[in-house]
Amino acid sequence: MKFVSTRDVLQQEKISASQAIIRGLAPDGGLYVPDGIPAFSESDILSLCQKSYCERAAFVLSKYLDDYTYEELLEDCLKAYAPSSFPGSSPCPLVRVHDNVYVLELWHGPTAAFKDMALQIMPRLLSRALRKNGVDETALILVATSGDTGKAALEGYKDVPQVKIMVFYPRDGVSRVQKLQMMTQTGDNVSVCAIKGNFDDAQTGVKKIFSDKAFAKKLGDQGLILSSANSINWGRLAPQIAYYVSAYCDLLNAGAVRYGDPFDVCVPTGNFGNIFAAYLAKQSGLPIRRLICASNKNHILTDFLSTGEYDRNRTFFTTMSPSMDILISSNLERLLYFLGGSKKTGQFMSSLSETGLYRIDAEMLDAVQKEFTGFFTTEEETAQTIRRYFDDYGYLADTHTSVALHAANEYAKNAGREVPLVVDSTASPYKFAQDVCKSLRPDLSFEDPLNALDQLVEMSGKEIPYPLKGIAERKIRFEDVIEPAKMPEAVLGFVQRD
Repeated sequence: MKFVSTRDVLQQEKISASQAIIRGLAPDGGLYVPDGIPAFSESDILSLCQKSYCERAAFVLSKYLDDYTYEELLEDCLKAYAPSSFPGSSPCPLVRVHDNVYVLELWHGPTAAFKDMALQIMPRLLSRALRKNGVDETALILVATSGDTGKAALEGYKDVPQVKIMVFYPRDGVSRVQKLQMMTQTGDNVSVCAIKGNFDDAQTGVKKIFSDKAFAKKLGDQGLILSSANSINWGRLAPQIAYYVSAYCDLLNAGAVRYGDPFDVCVPTGNFGNIFAAYLAKQSGLPIRRLICASNKNHILTDFLSTGEYDRNRTFFTTMSPSMDILISSNLERLLYFLGGSKKTGQFMSSLSETGLYRIDAEMLDAVQKEFTGFFTTEEETAQTIRRYFDDYGYLADTHTSVALHAANEYAKNAGREVPLVVDSTASPYKFAQDVCKSLRPDLSFEDPLNALDQLVEMSGKEIPYPLKGIAERKIRFEDVIEPAKMPEAVLGFVQRD
C-alpha cells in the first residue's frame, strides 16, 4: 500500500506509510491517503473477537501501515495501551446505556480524552518510521489544538528521543482544565503557546508554517524536519480505525448482533477525523449502516452534509463543547478525495482558501448523503441531554458526548432503535466539570472551574479520573500569549532555546 496526496492530480509521488507519518502534510498542502483500502473478512472479525484490544489494534494497523510488521505494531500497542496508562478492563470499553444505545468510552487514557487512543501509539510509530527511513534529523512536531489534542500529543511525545513538540491553542477557546493540563506539561522537549484567536487561526498558522519552504530550510539548517500530530497526519488517524473494529467485536461478544448485522455510529466531531476513521472502517468491510455526524452550535458540517455547500464565512461561537468549535474541518478533504478525486479536491481547497467556501456537485452530494447524516445540538439541548442521561440512566456524559447523544436521539426518531447505535464518548465529564455541574443543577452557581471538580464528585458519586486529580497544584510552565502572525517566530525561539 502506498500513500498519495489528496491534491496530487497526477499522483506523481507515492510514498510508504512510514514516510507519510514522518511528513504529516504533503508538500502541495494536501493530506496523505492510501491508494487502496484493505478488506476485513468474516474470519478476520470473528478471530479478533477472541483477542485483546492490543491484538485487535495491531491487526487493523498492520493492514493500513503495511511497511510495519504485525509484531512491531503489537509491541507498540502493548506499551501504548498498558494498564498503567489505561486502567480498567479495556482501553475503550463499550457501555450499554439503554435499549440499543451503547457508548464507546474513549477517554480512559492519561489525558482523559479520546485523543489518547491515537496519541499514545503515534510517537512509537514515528520513532520506528525515523529508523526505517534512516532519518538522522530531529522531528519537530507542530500541533494546533482546540483543547484535547494538544495535551494528548504533549503527553505522548514528552521526552521521546529525536523529537521536539510545540503546541498552539486559542487562549479563550479551551476549558480551564484543558488549559491547565497544557500549561503544566512536563518534559524537556516540549513547549506550549496560546494565541489571540480561535482554533482555526491556530490551525491555519500551523499549515502556513508547513507550506513555507524558506522556513523549512531554516529548520533543516538546524537539523530539524517538520511533522504533525494533528489528525492531518496519517499516523494519528489510522489508530482510530481500530476502535471501531473493536466496538463491533464487543457487540458480537455481547450477543447484540450476529456477524453481518449492521450498526450505526454517532460521532461528535469538529475536524472530521474521528468520523472519517469510522468511514474507513466501513469501507474495509465493517457493517456500519449510517455515520451520524454530531455538531454543536458551530454546525458547518451539518449544513455541508445537508446542502453540499461548505461556507466558513459565518459567526464563530465559543461553546461548552470547545473541542468542536471549528470552522475548518481539515479531514473533510480526505472524504472529498475518495468521492471526487484529487482534481476536484484541489479546486475545493483553493476555493476555500480564497473565498472561504466551496460547493460540491449533485453527484458527490448524493454519495455523501448515502453514508452520512448530520445533526447539530444547541447549548440548551446539550445541557438538557447531560441532565436527562444522568437522571434517567445514571450515565454521566461530558459536553461533547452530550452533543452526540442528542444527535443519536434525533436520528433514532426516524430510523428507529432496532439497530445498535454506538455513540463515541470523547472526554471525561471532569474535563468540563463546570459546565456539566451547571447542566445538572442549573439553579445553582458554579463559578470556579477547579472547585467544580470536587462539586461534581459530590453531585454524581463518580470518581475523578487519575489524570485530573490535583491539577490545581501543578507548577505552571507555559504562559506565553501571541498573535497568530508571531507563530513562526515562536517556533524558532523554541528550537533555538537549547
